[in-house]
Amino acid sequence: MPYSLNLNHIEEHQFNRSMSESWDDYCVRQLREQRERTDKMKDNALTKQVDGTHYKECQIQPVEYIVGNKLDFLEGNIVKYITRHRTKGEGSADIKKVIHYAELILELVYGEEKLK
Repeated sequence: MPYSLNLNHIEEHQFNRSMSESWDDYCVRQLREQRERTDKMKDNALTKQVDGTHYKECQIQPVEYIVGNKLDFLEGNIVKYITRHRTKGEGSADIKKVIHYAELILELVYGEEKLK
């Protein structure tokens, strides 16, 4: 993954003296800030998106998750469509695509028949 954050050298009490933010929120914020700095420094495929911003606005883009976890085409499409169903404007159609890809996995990978 291109964005990694090593906070091992920071003790938990150092991250926010007022403790108004949790350790997890602090880590997410640090990762987001690092990603923004990196995105500003270089133009790469992860910093641009064709037709919308529904993936770029994710804390972890679907492609980063898919590649990082070595998902195949069918699994990757499930991640893609479930991630965008609320933001791209295709709502129920995206959920139907998730179901379709899950059915394909059941049939092609596990030899099971389509869900009723």
